[in-house]
Amino acid sequence: MTGPHLGARPAAWAAAIVLSVTGSGLVGGGVAHAEDIDTLTAQQIADRSRDALLGAHSMHLRTKGDLGRGRTPMSVDLTLDRDDNCTGSVDLGNSQGSVRIVKRGDEVWIKPDADFWKNQVPDGGQAFAAILNGRYMKASADDPRLLTLTKACDLDTFQKLVSDNADNDHGTLNKAARTTLGKAPVVPLTRMRGETTLRLYVAATGKPYPLRLTVQGGGADATVDFSAFDKPVPTSTPPPDDTFDINALLGRSTGTV
Repeated sequence: MTGPHLGARPAAWAAAIVLSVTGSGLVGGGVAHAEDIDTLTAQQIADRSRDALLGAHSMHLRTKGDLGRGRTPMSVDLTLDRDDNCTGSVDLGNSQGSVRIVKRGDEVWIKPDADFWKNQVPDGGQAFAAILNGRYMKASADDPRLLTLTKACDLDTFQKLVSDNADNDHGTLNKAARTTLGKAPVVPLTRMRGETTLRLYVAATGKPYPLRLTVQGGGADATVDFSAFDKPVPTSTPPPDDTFDINALLGRSTGTV
């Protein structure tokens, strides 16, 4: 018995997150400076924000919306760190299904909902759902059937992609006056790309973390929120009576599915 293609969809939303950040050209390269943020240029603030993002040990990442170009609107809500820990959920949008994920070191638990099994695994999905009966599938984090998902749920992977694409700086970068995002003082940076407006809100006090990125226009309407920098990922994992071994469910095939 072969398993569902659990890797393809998570790869799509992971790429969407990274595209939103690195493809914007807002999180740039360079050396951070110590001056007050109000005296810095737009590019210097972007540089500081990039450095702060890459220096974080953990964070909460939330995305929602549509990046256009025919992509299905998705939402992601993950807390992740550099120590292979992660918890949260992925919603594929348009009632296509959602997946809960808990990753702790070298173990991972995933719980697809009924819509996921119905739409993503039309051949046998209902049988899998019936066997699980609301429980998580438990597997090794290096199980090749889940590798795309587990690698995406890793802060090191995310930060490397940001770093590798930090030199994408097409379009003029502009700095606006201080404002607030919720209760947080921020400095907005804006870049135009054709019909698309990309706006990054950088914390104006403390470390210059990026707090929100919006992508609007040209068919796109998406938001990426960053928070809980350097706060621990919750340590709780599903109890044994709420889990089902993935090998017992999907068979012992070692090929990526």
